[in-house]
Amino acid sequence: MSPRPAYERDPRVDDYINPLPPWQQKLCRQLRDLVHAADPEIAETIKRTVQPYFVLEGNACALLAAKDHVNLFLYDRASVPDPEGIITGGHTNKAARMISFYEGDTINAPALTMLRQIIANNRARGSPKPKSS
Repeated sequence: MSPRPAYERDPRVDDYINPLPPWQQKLCRQLRDLVHAADPEIAETIKRTVQPYFVLEGNACALLAAKDHVNLFLYDRASVPDPEGIITGGHTNKAARMISFYEGDTINAPALTMLRQIIANNRARGSPKPKSS
């Protein structure tokens, strides 16, 4: 087994992953590593009280473990191509699409290089402006 990539980990993300069933822990850790591999500057945080988000000039993606699967939400405004058809939901959503992973699924890591395009699009748009009150 290869060593885990070095990146700054938010301990709250570990707190989210650690109590999950072993197969979900493994899947979430693999996805986390792939997200960080997409861009060394991406940061992880917790939003909505408990959900792990990966951000760089805005949201890039988020993890959400459900009872029988794990979702990877892609905040791409439905603009990044999915030539391998790995996106399983949110096809017409204007904010995010998702990829659902179930126990026994393998991650199509080459197809997840779409994260690089999502991050590049975020950089091109710049940081979101705070909403005025």
